Amino acid sequence: MTGQSVGMRLNQLPGDPGGSTGSLGMLGGQKDLASSPAEKKAAAKAIEDHIEPDTKKAGDWADVETGAAVTAFGAKGGHGWLTSGAVKKAHKTWGDQVQNLMNRLASEKAALRDTNTQLHGTDLGVQSGVRAVSPLDGY
Repeated sequence: MTGQSVGMRLNQLPGDPGGSTGSLGMLGGQKDLASSPAEKKAAAKAIEDHIEPDTKKAGDWADVETGAAVTAFGAKGGHGWLTSGAVKKAHKTWGDQVQNLMNRLASEKAALRDTNTQLHGTDLGVQSGVRAVSPLDGY
């Protein structure tokens, strides 16, 4: 087999998947994945208490600063910069992206909180289904 190249194997994980883990462990592997009910509750609380308010605060700050830049570059006495309109358009696009991020954070928070309820309900459903069919009940 000398001189032949080794191809990619798709039936296994790479030895070092690389990447970096985010605060909730969603990138680059699952070593920080919140899996217990307490960890999920803590992750949802972190989103609610820190990530959402901090994201909103940063967005509000950017609104004020961008508004000031649009005004500063805007037309005065018939003269102005084309930059003003471009900044305004870019700011609208950015604002839409921030809103999408806020919606995604709210969705992730709700999913973390609902997972335990859904799994518990499924467990109870399986338990009652299995229990109802037991042939040992006749003995």
